[in-house]
Amino acid sequence: MNVDTCYCRNRHCRAYGLTGKKARLKFFDWHRGAPRFRCQVCLSLVSARTGTAYAGIRTNELTYRYAVSALAEGLALRAVGRMFGLDKDTLCSWLPRLGEHCEEVMNFFFRDLHLDECQLDELWTFVYKKEDQLEPIEQLLSVYGDAWVWIAFSPVFKIVPAWLVGKRTLQDARKLIFRLKTATDEHIPFFTSDELPHYADALLEVYGELKQPPRQGSRGPLPAPRKYPPPDLCYAVVVKERERGRVANITTRIVYGTEEQIRTALRHSPVNRAINTSGVERNNLTIRQHSRRMGRKVNAFSKDRDFLEYQLTLAFAYYHFVIPHRGLRRRLPQPIPTKGPNATYKKWKQVTPAMAAGLTDHIWTMDELLSFRPPPRCLW
Repeated sequence: MNVDTCYCRNRHCRAYGLTGKKARLKFFDWHRGAPRFRCQVCLSLVSARTGTAYAGIRTNELTYRYAVSALAEGLALRAVGRMFGLDKDTLCSWLPRLGEHCEEVMNFFFRDLHLDECQLDELWTFVYKKEDQLEPIEQLLSVYGDAWVWIAFSPVFKIVPAWLVGKRTLQDARKLIFRLKTATDEHIPFFTSDELPHYADALLEVYGELKQPPRQGSRGPLPAPRKYPPPDLCYAVVVKERERGRVANITTRIVYGTEEQIRTALRHSPVNRAINTSGVERNNLTIRQHSRRMGRKVNAFSKDRDFLEYQLTLAFAYYHFVIPHRGLRRRLPQPIPTKGPNATYKKWKQVTPAMAAGLTDHIWTMDELLSFRPPPRCLW
């Protein structure tokens, strides 16, 4: 377990929230297989598991780590239970803790991101029942039935700075764009999406500037203020025409911005030369592979929306920090010889999406992800 991010939990302590040598922590004893430290300032005890995904876990740490890795890779709960000799209910009790911990880790790192491009899309799944099988009372509650995973994807860094599970409504589209804005800096990225009209309304609602429209006549009250797109907001859509379930023709349309602005954005883009959503659509496949609940035409589905969000949060954190992305690898200036009797030369440096975005400098292990302690929010 990584103990470098341990800090004193006493809010009234001078060393509260400080990590490393500034934490002033000294080893005290062992508690339930984990080290405990004593703060040299306030003399309070701090467990190495406090604030991590290991807190409250009685299973062997190695078994726990491998089982969580299997869940993040997309295996079903029952399959993981059979592999590691664990009960299904035990795995279900882990998911809320894992989801909340991974959400805290991503919220800590995904701040003030500078994104030049962002592609928007949504994935369909269902919770407990499909929409056409719902009873009238279940339709009113809007808890079960069709569920959509809204995705904001950066094709340059291959990261997902914002996502949510909801319905295919304008309200949830606004939530997605609002989450994206809170995770990025003041720069507005170049947006692309499919022809769903909710995105244009949500972008105008979140990024729009409130202005007073001119009066049309000489009498009467002034019209109510309206939101107008800012000059640097660029948004284009990809329109797909289908025949017999297959894409027959693809066209593009500019919603916000000018043609010159779009051409400039594409000219400076390192990954795209045309308006498209290929990056987020390819990432949708990765999401379905890392979540058994998102599989198509399978009998594995979520019975509760909260657990769907917990599992997706774990999968996203695993994708961003632990798994190298082949599309981000970098060629080494000089090949490095490998060890072993059949030595070869290593030509590529593996890179994760978090490394590409400058959030970390190395590939995390699963233990680093589970034992990372985000500092208190007051110190962010």
